Amino acid sequence: MSPTTTNTVPLHQLRIVDPLSSSSSSDARNKSDFAFSSPDDSRDVTDEESPRDSRLPRHEFHQLPPVDSGKDAWLFLAACFVLECLVWGVPFSFGVFQNYYDTHDPFMGSSDIAVIGTCSMGIMYLDTPLIMGLLRRFPRQGRWSPIFGLVIMCLGIALSSFSTTVTHLIVTQGILYAIGGSIAYSPCIVYLDEWFVKRKGLAYGIMWSGTGLAGVVLPLLLEYLLNKYGFKTTLRLWSGLVFVLTAPLAWFIKPRLPHSKSSSSMGSQAPRYNPLALRFLLSKKFTLYQLANVVEALGFFLPGIYLPSYARSTLGASPFPSALTVLLVNVASVVGCVAMGWLIDRLHVTTCILVSTVGATLGTFLLWGFSTNLPVLYVFCVVYGVFAGSFTSAWPGIMREMTKGPEHNTHTQNNNNNTKEANGIIIDANDHHVQSSSGRKEGGEEYGNKVDPIMVFAFLALGRGVGNVVSGPLSEVLVRGGSPWKGQALGGYGSGYGSLIAFTGATAFFGGASYVWKKLGWLN
Repeated sequence: MSPTTTNTVPLHQLRIVDPLSSSSSSDARNKSDFAFSSPDDSRDVTDEESPRDSRLPRHEFHQLPPVDSGKDAWLFLAACFVLECLVWGVPFSFGVFQNYYDTHDPFMGSSDIAVIGTCSMGIMYLDTPLIMGLLRRFPRQGRWSPIFGLVIMCLGIALSSFSTTVTHLIVTQGILYAIGGSIAYSPCIVYLDEWFVKRKGLAYGIMWSGTGLAGVVLPLLLEYLLNKYGFKTTLRLWSGLVFVLTAPLAWFIKPRLPHSKSSSSMGSQAPRYNPLALRFLLSKKFTLYQLANVVEALGFFLPGIYLPSYARSTLGASPFPSALTVLLVNVASVVGCVAMGWLIDRLHVTTCILVSTVGATLGTFLLWGFSTNLPVLYVFCVVYGVFAGSFTSAWPGIMREMTKGPEHNTHTQNNNNNTKEANGIIIDANDHHVQSSSGRKEGGEEYGNKVDPIMVFAFLALGRGVGNVVSGPLSEVLVRGGSPWKGQALGGYGSGYGSLIAFTGATAFFGGASYVWKKLGWLN
């Protein structure tokens, strides 16, 4: 692309701002290329050559791969998709292990088997702020976290094959697996923010759809292996298979922005974002988003747990048709995650959440609540998977809303004679610093109050983890307590699952409260 005509300004007088983060203006990214000249070097500044990383020495321009396109970005996303499948697929398929442990020695009859699954999934949600905070604080060392986490995770699986008590399984297949999985998976979230900008929501949706796909394939595979080889051989085989499949992918899970070895010469080794800048947690906007997120999570996981037993006990289905309910939810969630990711790049986050809420709420109250046969229940599974399964794919929109600041509008409206804006780069001849949208100037000055979108994600995940952990014992109370409408209402409401169905629908409905709060002006 040929450069546009500009004023020639000495390089040392230029200030370059790259608003490629989630809080930047989309207008700034769509400008044409901008060229500038200096006595020493005259070259075009393009998106691929943007000095975005504020840790790079001044005037040190690296040839960076493009965002949103190119083989590097798509290979990164493909590696994250596979890692998503294998890391999160096992906790979401734990029902297969639970059924086996309940019916086979030496674990048969134990009342703590469900704790294994709670630990493996709950810890991966709950420790997200800690893991991602460390990755932000030590970015260069974080480059090795995928392979390091995979070693811990696979070691946990392998050690669980030697378990003789449920306590051993909780420590290995539960806690150790979750810690390793978190360390291996977290870089996918941290680095995706660098690889995708305009298509960020779509990229998140594609990656998160991996859990749904794994929820279809892994239960069938693991059940076959457990029934044929037993848990010891199955866990050892799975440990080796996961490592062989994922270890080569760790090479592609890498940051787009290099970490300059000479950053110490700038007098600063700190990351672009301060992971301890958590004042946003006390803001009304985040509190309202998080409240809806936690309440929605309280009911989200319940259909995946109880649909098979509902189909078997209430509708008289045999084992495979009963298990098919969960498979349909997982298949549908693949479509829902990708579709929501596409929408979140185009619509406001509260609008996207409303779409998810309406589908999940109506599906739960009308389809599951009045289901009297398997076909109707299967329709509910598809509807619930598409709409409820896509709820977290709206998180990039929350991240975008939380990272908006005063500079968001300032950059896009700066049209004075001393500032030129092109291709996502703002060049100002009145400032001797190179500044990025991360809130850091090259001279070492850092805006500590800058909201880090990755930490926003981390605490949203923590909130979902709280909902996941609490929903387990809460659902037991709802099921054991029975339904006040048992024998007096139609379909599911008249079964012993009436209270559970009503609770799931109510939490799905409250998950869309952010749309109302925005209309009331509470999210401004």
